[in-house]
Amino acid sequence: MFTLEYLMGFVATAIINGTPLLFGAVGEILTEKSGNLNLGIPGIMYIGGISGIIGGFLYEHACETAGITPIPILCIIVALLASLLGSTLIALVYSFLTITLKANQNVVGLALTTLGVGLGDFYGGSLLSFFGKDGSIYLEATSKAFKEKIPFLSDSLGLFGQTFFSFGFLVYVAVIIAVIVHFFLKKTRVGLNLRAVGENPATADAAGINVNLYKYLATCIGGAIAGLGGLYFVMDYSVGGWTNGGFGDRGWLAIAIVIFALWRPNTAILSSYIFGGLYVASSYIMGLSGSEKEIIKMLPYIVTIIVLVFVSARKKREHQPPASLGLSYFREER
Repeated sequence: MFTLEYLMGFVATAIINGTPLLFGAVGEILTEKSGNLNLGIPGIMYIGGISGIIGGFLYEHACETAGITPIPILCIIVALLASLLGSTLIALVYSFLTITLKANQNVVGLALTTLGVGLGDFYGGSLLSFFGKDGSIYLEATSKAFKEKIPFLSDSLGLFGQTFFSFGFLVYVAVIIAVIVHFFLKKTRVGLNLRAVGENPATADAAGINVNLYKYLATCIGGAIAGLGGLYFVMDYSVGGWTNGGFGDRGWLAIAIVIFALWRPNTAILSSYIFGGLYVASSYIMGLSGSEKEIIKMLPYIVTIIVLVFVSARKKREHQPPASLGLSYFREER
């Protein structure tokens, strides 16, 4: 029976599942605005997650060895820095191969996804199991610090507060980052330069804009943002645990959201929550057969294809991807 509490519970679940998608989508939007098509986002999210697990585990293990209680703020800082470092480094690898060496962006991106998933599964399922309890990793203190909710708002606003203010801080960080990136791209000179690089790097270069620098920064920062999606998934959604293959297809959904949101970070916020809701909708609808559940899980991709066809048919420039997306820039051909 559908009640208000049931509906609000679904909304909260959609937000939880949409948050890693939002991180990934905003990171990819920033990257694509520079003209780089990074299909390695799923792998980068994997690396962000496993790097956070490694950092948090090393800190908790050191505290356990020393016989002291882990400090919540240090749990957050260590895992956060480890995640940002890991995801930025693999994004830097992508940047070097595609920007400096002019390698094919599609091939490199797919290779990095395979690499990221492989590294995550190796360290999560093999190496760390030698040090984990009972052959597994469970970061209780770090996960608790990441999942800490806003006490006043969640407790004093009734059902509304329980629905929208009962999440860990990374949920709100994702929204803030999306708003900041939107403002940066639309209202700042540096953002305008970045968009110029993505549209026509030769013209931007002629205007004195350092094309390679903008591409490197956008891709690495975008990768770091996407990596936070992996960190949120393992620390908040998975309660500090690691499961090989646990991410599912969330990385690819994040890339689909980029198209669905028409390369707009602010639109990606609601789009991510819609996709998060569609991702778990089959669990909230009773009486579905196995095949019907699989069809519902296909809805995010079907909707993305419909949007892509509709946008292509309308041919509005503001709804199109950057003109040089996926193309290497050769300065000598300017």
